[in-house]
Amino acid sequence: MNPSQVPLIEGILARRTTNGPFLPDPVRREHQHLLMRVAQAAPSHFNSQPWRFVLVEQPQTIAQVADISGASMTELIEAGVFFERYRRYFRFSAAEMDARRDGIHIDHLPGPLRPFTRQVFSDAGLKLMRQLGVPKKLGEDNRRLVAGSPLLLAALLDRTEYRPGELSGFYSVFGLGAAIENIWNTVGALGMGIQFISTPMELPHRWQAIRDLLRVPDDLELMAVYRLGYLPEGEKRPTIDWSSRHRKRLGQFVSRETCDVPEVEG
Repeated sequence: MNPSQVPLIEGILARRTTNGPFLPDPVRREHQHLLMRVAQAAPSHFNSQPWRFVLVEQPQTIAQVADISGASMTELIEAGVFFERYRRYFRFSAAEMDARRDGIHIDHLPGPLRPFTRQVFSDAGLKLMRQLGVPKKLGEDNRRLVAGSPLLLAALLDRTEYRPGELSGFYSVFGLGAAIENIWNTVGALGMGIQFISTPMELPHRWQAIRDLLRVPDDLELMAVYRLGYLPEGEKRPTIDWSSRHRKRLGQFVSRETCDVPEVEG
């Protein structure tokens, strides 16, 4: 049996993050509930099911989250915080990507920045980006992507289970991660895509604004927000985009018997 021909395994191996726009069509209610059921099927410590979800369809709420997300992106890029924080994950050539097999390949930049690919995230490159208005452009691109999403999904944890610094904190995060992965592996079968709305999390005041917008009570912790929708034919890449389809070779992340014996392929 070829594992890649088993639909479930094939879907897992084909899993992707959607960086482009969605169709404007509302996500069917039965599809929303199916995603909640596959999340519910995830394992959790003592069947505690610590996850909670909020499904957001109201255009006004989505537009407000989009404004927060776009402003967050502009603020992060303008201050250089984003690139400084994540510089170690950037790869600037196919050869470097093939050797490391992790991180992201920066292979899609605005025309004026392409000659400066390797320097684009330096202080000089950041100055050039400011001069070219790139932070505002990226913020607007981000805002539009979120605003054009027919469905947002907020993922939360019950604070009676989620206690950072205790084992229950780990168990809760592990369970939520499994629930989200079930959702991520299901959207493809429904002709949908999903993307993490991460930029507001980088800035505490922006994240609090989303907490307030969603009326998150004190007994719940807002962990993440995602955008979802049906995929159009032929996605257009965003202004700054990257490829991250490489995965480490087996011997780079798997050991046999002890940590000092890398696994052999085949």
